[in-house]
Amino acid sequence: MTGAGMQAFTLTALRGRAAAVTALLLCTALVQAVPQPAAAAAARYEAESATIVKGAAESNHSGYSGTGFVNGDNVVGSYVEFTVTAAAAGSGKIAVRYSNGTSAARPADIAVNGTVVSAARAFAATTDWNTWATATLTAPLTAGANRIRLTSTSADGLPNLDYLDLTVTPSDTTAPSAPGALTASGVTSNGVTLNWGASTDDTAVTAYDIRSGDTVYATVTGNPPATTTTLTGLACASPYTLAAVARDAAGNTSPPGEAVTFTTPGCATDGGVPSGITTVSNGWTIPWGTYWMPDGKSALVTERDGFKVFRATPDGARTQVGTVPEAVTTGGEGGLLGIAVDPKWTDNHYVYVMHTAAEGNRIARMTYDGSSLGGYTVLLQGIKKNKYHNGGRLLFGPDGYLYASTGEAQTPDLAQDKNSLNGKILRLTTAGKPAPGNPFGTYVYSYGHRNPQGLAFDRNGRLWEAEFGDSKKDELNLIEPGGNYGWPVCEGSCATDGMTDPKKTWNVSEASPSGIAIVRNVIYMGALKGERLWRIPITGDTENLGTPSAYYVGTYGRLRTVTKVPGEDRLWLSTTNCDNNGKQPAGSDKLFRVSIT
Repeated sequence: MTGAGMQAFTLTALRGRAAAVTALLLCTALVQAVPQPAAAAAARYEAESATIVKGAAESNHSGYSGTGFVNGDNVVGSYVEFTVTAAAAGSGKIAVRYSNGTSAARPADIAVNGTVVSAARAFAATTDWNTWATATLTAPLTAGANRIRLTSTSADGLPNLDYLDLTVTPSDTTAPSAPGALTASGVTSNGVTLNWGASTDDTAVTAYDIRSGDTVYATVTGNPPATTTTLTGLACASPYTLAAVARDAAGNTSPPGEAVTFTTPGCATDGGVPSGITTVSNGWTIPWGTYWMPDGKSALVTERDGFKVFRATPDGARTQVGTVPEAVTTGGEGGLLGIAVDPKWTDNHYVYVMHTAAEGNRIARMTYDGSSLGGYTVLLQGIKKNKYHNGGRLLFGPDGYLYASTGEAQTPDLAQDKNSLNGKILRLTTAGKPAPGNPFGTYVYSYGHRNPQGLAFDRNGRLWEAEFGDSKKDELNLIEPGGNYGWPVCEGSCATDGMTDPKKTWNVSEASPSGIAIVRNVIYMGALKGERLWRIPITGDTENLGTPSAYYVGTYGRLRTVTKVPGEDRLWLSTTNCDNNGKQPAGSDKLFRVSIT
């Protein structure tokens, strides 16, 4: 083509290109003008901190992140499960860093919350085990905790896994409207009924939180959620200012509605006595730990030798919600012991367990969504185990830190060794670190204990502890930070300088105490060998104790755990008559409810 024809073609092409550029710029401007959901920064989850089944954390190759990587066994069914958190529901970009030093692609099913989102996903060879690559996919995530599991589908097993990066783009960025004004009625010394106007949302309101600042007092869910709730467990003679906040499925929160202010009536008088006992539920086998959920409507209960966790309710229902992995027995008093619910459970869904494992006793964190237990993260290891003297009680203090009792593992000298975790009361953060302000800068809060199992805080925030003696005296102690409680130098009262006397002692035949709880300034202590419930009044706000009295002597057998019902003058008691000392058949244990009047 030459002359005028070439010129015409050139002009046409240029005009077409200019039009295309103009269109492209216009489209780009439009896209930039439309608000897009903001993706959060990627969160990293190291594989060596995930739940590993048929594999192990190793560090014998180079180039990994964190402290190592996971080498799965070369079998079908080995898996690594990450528990990740999404601030809001949305599309999750999942990036898995891996290495594969073989010539064969190693396939794996990738599941999110139990649903396979990528079947037999191939992880291609990466030259050698020191060369890392990244595989990515997207999947829908729910607000809060999510489980992402990679499971091998061939006999070659999984590739080596270094970490998982997660980026979530919310699918809904519109917050609900503020709920209507909160109103209060039926105010008692420890409770109130609240009502508020419904909120609106572009999709749907899924929950209301009753808040005071950052503190959540109750969460109401449903489809749609109710606009009323009754709070229990409030402090008597105390002012409260509460407001309702609405949430949608994406985790968007509304502004708070108009608040309500009220003051609870005066406190009930100290004292009271057990006035009635009824069976809550039966069919239990060594129920060891009991801990109430924040709403006071259900409790989590552990079974020691079966490693199971149940949800128990006052109407007698009990439902298994999970099993604690890596728990073992000791043929004596080890196994799945204490359990505690995070005070911020409505936000993080964390629960904590203490259990015996292959190498010793552990404190671990799991997630509980109200119906099932999942995830598993070890917070603290190195607590020696033995057939007996494993301690095991967990309790959150009013300071928000987790307290744990440990036995001296039948090695008495460990109780006096401040570098040992055994024979101690420990105090730690919810991340598994020594709590700030601990007396020695370690996990140790107090020492010189033989086998402590009862922990309870009184209304002044003081910690009381019940402890098994050897052959002479069982103890009830008031715990001070850094205190030395004498074992094995002393059993019972102690005349040795620097060691603290118990506030009360009993002959071991009368007590062998385990759990304790406090109702109206009275300590209630369960006795195993003594087969009774001890009532020990605190004298006002002093450190003095009144005369103990015993209830239900020999009637219900070995009483293990005593727990106060939130917002009520009631206790729950559990028996462990199915253990080696009770020798009753499996299923013989019970939960009881005791009224205090």
